[in-house]
Amino acid sequence: MSEMTVLCISSYEKGQEFIREAKRQGWRVLLLTSEKLKDASWPRESIDELFLMPDLTNREHMVNAVCYLARGINIDRIVALDEFDIEMAASLREHMRVPGMGETTSRYFRDKLAMRMRALEKGVRVPPFCQVLNYDRLREYMNRVPGPWMLKPRSSASAIGIKKIHSSDQLWPILEMLGDQQSHHLLEKFVPGEVYHVDSIVSEKKVVFAAASKYGAPPINVSHDGGIFTSRLLPRKSKEEKALQEINKDVIKALGLVRGVTHAEFIKGKEDGELYFLEIASRVGGANIAETIEAATGLNLWSEWARIETSTEEHPYKLKKSNNLYSGVIISLSRQQWTDTSAYNDPEIVWRMNKEHHAGLIVAAETPERVQELLESYSQRFMRFYATMPVPDKPTS
Repeated sequence: MSEMTVLCISSYEKGQEFIREAKRQGWRVLLLTSEKLKDASWPRESIDELFLMPDLTNREHMVNAVCYLARGINIDRIVALDEFDIEMAASLREHMRVPGMGETTSRYFRDKLAMRMRALEKGVRVPPFCQVLNYDRLREYMNRVPGPWMLKPRSSASAIGIKKIHSSDQLWPILEMLGDQQSHHLLEKFVPGEVYHVDSIVSEKKVVFAAASKYGAPPINVSHDGGIFTSRLLPRKSKEEKALQEINKDVIKALGLVRGVTHAEFIKGKEDGELYFLEIASRVGGANIAETIEAATGLNLWSEWARIETSTEEHPYKLKKSNNLYSGVIISLSRQQWTDTSAYNDPEIVWRMNKEHHAGLIVAAETPERVQELLESYSQRFMRFYATMPVPDKPTS
């Protein structure tokens, strides 16, 4: 069999372990990224050819460029390493008839309106929402569903661009400012409660692995109001963990993912105790969640994703055996340019962040109680250098 080729597309510096694993599997690896990332720390020893473009957002330019490459290289797979490239990768697959997620399914994992409508149609509980399109429907929705509400960009990531709306009078001026961009938003009831995430590996429509975790403070609160980010794996087979595993499977089935990895978020309503689906992405979660899961299980989600993408009928994907430790992560902005965390010397620390104006640790232990104890302790100690900054309106690299 001739050498197989995977084209990786990424607007941001990430996915290095995906690239390494794809090369370990014997595939030819091409990377298409933006010119500003030419000198980024890509694993160049695992990249056969690196291609650069001014940006990766112009569909016509991307189709022309990749199809030009395909004149001399047979491209067998196209993979978006970053969330903002998922729809472009789907467009390229559709145009070139390359196997993988098409444009319709990709919308379910990028468009918050599309994923909610599809999930609701399939019986998954979601917070009451309304498309920002018809003003009469918006008025009816706000009269029927008491505020506050969240105005969310349909295709953004993290907490970027989200605004909390307390009254209808507050909404209309914001929509006026958005102008023609307002239809790219949705309005959703704000549900106070505890926020969770489930990170999954999916092979041939089956969830073969999923780790359920709980955030400390909800990420949107940390982004908008300030605070220290934490997340920890939940006790396996606990009532909470079982419920999250079930709703996560329901969401993935409803949205039709065949293979890949997902990062899904859910909220447990403070008033009714019910789990609500918030959003899902067909990518590895950010905020060092992959490293946190690997510390507990030994499974690297980037590597497993690459093994899935490079699997064939002759060599099908098989999940590696996982460990059963527990882990948690803590990350904070720091007033110090380079934060010295050497005073934190608990034996459970397995990773330290090395990033300007940040501090972060990952811990792993045999019990979830020990992980929680450490995260609570570090959260208090991190306040010595803790800093805040406004959440951006647009993504930054």
